[in-house]
Amino acid sequence: MVSWMRSTVQSLSEDRIPWPRLPGWIIPAGAQTLENAAFLSGAALAHLQEVVAREDVPQALWRDRLALRAAAAGLALRGRPEREAELRDALHLLRPGDEPGPAGEVALAWRRAVERPLSDAALQRALPEIPPDRIVAWRTAGQGTPVDRVARVLETVLIESPRAETAALILADAALDRALGWAHLLPLLASGLKPRDLRRRGDDLRLCCHRALLSSIPETSGMASDLVRRAARLRAVAPKLRAKGAGRAVEVILSRDAVTPAALTNPLSDRAARRLCDRLVDLGVVRELTGRDMFRLYGL
Repeated sequence: MVSWMRSTVQSLSEDRIPWPRLPGWIIPAGAQTLENAAFLSGAALAHLQEVVAREDVPQALWRDRLALRAAAAGLALRGRPEREAELRDALHLLRPGDEPGPAGEVALAWRRAVERPLSDAALQRALPEIPPDRIVAWRTAGQGTPVDRVARVLETVLIESPRAETAALILADAALDRALGWAHLLPLLASGLKPRDLRRRGDDLRLCCHRALLSSIPETSGMASDLVRRAARLRAVAPKLRAKGAGRAVEVILSRDAVTPAALTNPLSDRAARRLCDRLVDLGVVRELTGRDMFRLYGL
């Protein structure tokens, strides 16, 4: 049985999964003028539209991982050193009654922003400290092309509230996704911006937003492609797992950036959840993400 499962995983890893190709000429270096940048970022977004529409992409997991990337990038824009591994711990290792801390709050805001379909209520849940009418006013501040709207939202939020970088980035992504007709928020901007970009205004800021998309979209698409392969390998072995409740545990793993064994204990016991995680690691379909012997986290 184990040998069959391993051979199945190996054969899947060798399969070539067709994937929309991002043309090699879509690069940030070509975005020297606003006109060129708009053309290139539009082509990149058209490519990403194909990825968003694919049924084989584990969309919830993809968004959750992008949210973690955006949180780390947004903190870096503010000069904070927290990396993705630290933010994972802040999200997953809190005990009841613990506070996540400032960096953990940022990661939690991004996670909440991507969990539910895009709406003002979902944005309010992600940004509870901002009055609902202010969220609507900021989100709708921009007009024109999708990236014009993004730049205007960033500019408006940061002029009115210079320390609200997280809100500005979440609402700017929300404005982009609404303009493109996407059902969920997909974090794109934060990982492509530089700290000085947030101080720019007008056409300079629009150019920076185009360049940010050109920088982040190839990695975003590549992440989705990698997750498609990993998800296919996990789904291939799932029917042969003997633990009762293993199927439900696999679906949880396929929907989150990381899980603790405790997150899989319904209906598995704690011992069974730990054994299942270790077995999936042995099969090469799940990774242990921390490198620790205790307080471990698992994910694709």
